[in-house]
Amino acid sequence: MSQPDPKTDAVRLLRELTEAHGVSGTEDAVRRIFLRELAGHGTVHTDRLGSAAVEREDSGPRVLVAGHFDEVGFAVQHITAKGFLKLVALGGWWTHTLVAQRVRILTKSGQEVLGVIGSTPPHFLGESAKDKVLPLEQLYVDIGASSRTEVESLGISLGDAVAPDSAFTALAGGERFVAKAFDNRCGVAAAVQTMQLLKNESLPCQLIAAGSVQEEVGCRGAETLAVLTKPDIALVMEGTPADDTPGMPSEESQGALGSGVQIRVLDPTALMNRRLVDLVLDTAKAEGIPHQLAVRRSGGTDAKSFQFHESGVPCIVLGTPARYIHSHNSLLHLEDYLSAVRLTAAVVRRLDTATVAGLTRWI
Repeated sequence: MSQPDPKTDAVRLLRELTEAHGVSGTEDAVRRIFLRELAGHGTVHTDRLGSAAVEREDSGPRVLVAGHFDEVGFAVQHITAKGFLKLVALGGWWTHTLVAQRVRILTKSGQEVLGVIGSTPPHFLGESAKDKVLPLEQLYVDIGASSRTEVESLGISLGDAVAPDSAFTALAGGERFVAKAFDNRCGVAAAVQTMQLLKNESLPCQLIAAGSVQEEVGCRGAETLAVLTKPDIALVMEGTPADDTPGMPSEESQGALGSGVQIRVLDPTALMNRRLVDLVLDTAKAEGIPHQLAVRRSGGTDAKSFQFHESGVPCIVLGTPARYIHSHNSLLHLEDYLSAVRLTAAVVRRLDTATVAGLTRWI
């Protein structure tokens, strides 16, 4: 029997994950895919917020490889008398990217309703208005309804989750892909594929693959996931913002597409364990895995919460750089994603008891 092609499987998984509806608080579809992919790989655990983990039956230090299930999106905040929807943000948005974009409203029955964020034709705009970015409070979603009653007849109610509508699409050359939610479906996919890659190997540690909920609204699920999984070390898989586009200083780029997995040293919410950073760097060099170092002035990840569990957890963020994250259309290079999977698996193979203990031996 022929072995599955890692690239083909990665594309399949990324397609399904990115096209799933999973804004913060309604991650059910993403969690189902995660658990289906890892069926038979270990014992399943969930916490009461909705985070999920699959744990192998090995011995040694508890190694958590985790990505967050949720994507940035919205919730229905108000339905006007004429049938338009007003929104509240779930996660960080630049409203400049929203006008005239399609969205999908997830109703309580599980059905999705398509809508479009309204835009004013330039014919009706004064010169000063053309240069302004509208606040979210002034935007609305048009689903083609003519009244509040018609909206409600479709099953839409206040609080319903609203996600971008964007298809996973290959760009020219076949190595770059555009989709919504690479932050952080590429992290979820990497956690899945790392565990799949290591399935038939004997490991010096107890591997736990997991997905957290509600990262985009304050790394909330990571707090309860840490209690659930009790990690000795956490490898945080992310879709990180690329910085290689026009207007960015190229000589300062730390997240360029095609340059490999991004190894984060620090950001404002977490200082990575320096010994762990060195271990990951040494592994990448020894394995010939393309990589790039990042010291971030802004942003944060679930490492913010994992690091404070009990007496402390050494963390590191391994990212797949993606352009235009927190928008309807983000863009990544498949080889960067695959390098993240290869590096994570290679690091896990090295995390025996002595190595993990040495990360936090201070005296």
